[in-house]
Amino acid sequence: MKRVVVGMSGGVDSSVAGYLLKEQGYDVIGVFMKNWDETDENGECTAEDDYADARSVCLRMGIPFYSVNFVKEYWDNVFTYFLDEYKKGRTPNPDVLCNSEIKFKCFLEYAQKTFDADYIATGHYVRNEVSGDSVKLLRGLDKNKDQSYFLSLLSKEQVGSALFPIGGMEKPEVRKIASSLNLRTADKKDSTGICFIGERNFTKFLKTYLPAQKGEIVDIDTGKVVGEHTGLMYYTIAQRRGLGIGNLGSGERWYVAKKDLEKNILYVACGHDNPHLFTNGFECDSINLINPLGAEEINCTVQYRYRQKEIPCTLTLKDGGCRVVFSSPQVGVTEGQVGVFYDGEVCLGGGIIDRVIV
Repeated sequence: MKRVVVGMSGGVDSSVAGYLLKEQGYDVIGVFMKNWDETDENGECTAEDDYADARSVCLRMGIPFYSVNFVKEYWDNVFTYFLDEYKKGRTPNPDVLCNSEIKFKCFLEYAQKTFDADYIATGHYVRNEVSGDSVKLLRGLDKNKDQSYFLSLLSKEQVGSALFPIGGMEKPEVRKIASSLNLRTADKKDSTGICFIGERNFTKFLKTYLPAQKGEIVDIDTGKVVGEHTGLMYYTIAQRRGLGIGNLGSGERWYVAKKDLEKNILYVACGHDNPHLFTNGFECDSINLINPLGAEEINCTVQYRYRQKEIPCTLTLKDGGCRVVFSSPQVGVTEGQVGVFYDGEVCLGGGIIDRVIV
């Protein structure tokens, strides 16, 4: 009997994943990962509630339940990077790094060493195909829940060591199964906050760790000062809400166009079609490919934000990294975010955006 250790988050997806694996005849062990030990701004430790939910589900299904503490690993390998990126004026995606460094590295090593596990499993909405030496990561069947974007930095070995029981299902079906089993997670709302940190006032949270410095907001077309920002770290490229400058009598919305870290200036552009908002592509100093491309240059599609429509592009490998040129100029490409590449349903891999191509 193959043994699989399931990352039980206390949510409905991992709950049903554990149930399905047991039904399929696996020797299933549930493990709750604790990676953050601070309370939110309301003084609540959501990890305690999630732990209780995960434990309840495992007890109900007759699955052995354990917990493991990765707080130090998360701080050292994910959160420190997260803060460093914001200091550089970039906009990181800690959820992607959390998967490659914690869930599919620390957790995988723990499962193999502690339980001699054949696989780990999670409640991600993705699929994988493993046949001999061939390993592919595919989009989840539910297009509204597909999470392949967040797993794009996994290695071939990590993808091949995992099971994704709900990847071929749609969310309503998952909740229906949980309800039929009377699991306490059946109606639990989906988490939308930062991986393990949870949902909270982001600006307030960030101020706890990074001192903010106010500065000028400048019209990128005229050079005129049009307002004051509260700290460059709180803004992202193409952002149009929360700028605090209204429409300045133009009748048009204003968007973040550029950050000047040295001068502490936030540049804004008027109108959604302003040329300063558009870029032709981006470059990554390092790229993670789940499998070799078979060529130095290919045509594929890319997403540089989660839930974004795929953009046709040309991907060229270069000095361990890549250069990506869009089929047409795009808005909102942000340094620090992750560009993820696809060939149809297959996720090819991804890379952290280091420079935009104007």
